[in-house]
Amino acid sequence: MKLWSDRRLRLSLTGLGGQYLLALLAVGAFSVNTGNNLLYLVFSLMLGLFLVSGVLSRRALQGLGVKELEEGNLFARVRGGLRLRLQDSGRGRVRGLELLLSMEDGEVQPSFLGAASRSGETSVVFQVRAGHRGWTRLRRLELRTRFPFGLLEKSRFIDLDQPLLVLPHPRTPPAPPTSWRGEGHRTLAQEGVSSPEGARPLRVGDPPGRVHWKRTAQRSQPWVRTFEEERPLGLHLRIDLSAWAPGRPFERELERLSGAILQARLQKREISLEFHGASGAHEARGYTACWRILAQARAEGSTDRAEAAEGPLS
Repeated sequence: MKLWSDRRLRLSLTGLGGQYLLALLAVGAFSVNTGNNLLYLVFSLMLGLFLVSGVLSRRALQGLGVKELEEGNLFARVRGGLRLRLQDSGRGRVRGLELLLSMEDGEVQPSFLGAASRSGETSVVFQVRAGHRGWTRLRRLELRTRFPFGLLEKSRFIDLDQPLLVLPHPRTPPAPPTSWRGEGHRTLAQEGVSSPEGARPLRVGDPPGRVHWKRTAQRSQPWVRTFEEERPLGLHLRIDLSAWAPGRPFERELERLSGAILQARLQKREISLEFHGASGAHEARGYTACWRILAQARAEGSTDRAEAAEGPLS
């Protein structure tokens, strides 16, 4: 049941609020018919409680504004966090707000803001699952409250129209082909004594003395210890956009490259991506830069040419 609605604010009566309002009217009717002062007092207290609920819930929505959106690395078809920074002039005021974010081609889980920040700024994290890579938009932020008694529900809408870049799904890459230049199977160790740092899967050339037996037993495959002074070799990827036609094979290739970048990041390896297209050859370095290039990549080849291509990387 909506009592009042416009573009930015909506006021609605909850189920509990409707029952409370019926009880309030019944007490008022009995007090008028009987002239009982006690019923008048109960009616006044109930009416005051109803009005206080509306006023406090309205105040909980005031003093909030969107300041900045922190994208981070959001992958397609993978649940990730999206941080929204809000201007908050509530000075510690209790809010009890449910925040709902609407996004094109994606699902966003509601978030919650319990109290206002005294610093004038607060952050809210949303769990997001985007459907496809590329640019999408955040349309609207809804601030919803039933604070403090759950009788009235107020909603305030903030239009965002904020662009958001979704990265390709990080598909687990296959065994590294020889066409991936710079793919190293060894690590570069400096002279001197180094302390253990972690563990990684066994590679060709690793000494047997570095086998991590506990991790090997857990993963059912050989793992070795890594050391602080080991420097893994970098990874260089290359793709020719003119060799691919738009379609699912091209998207799978981008997902494999995205997975290779993620694997290199987990292994703390340097990464570079060389891509060829209609505008010429370009090279990107760094995890985020490579991901953003893949997220915006468009196939430039014809179907016949893509079928004649021998491989995705050259």
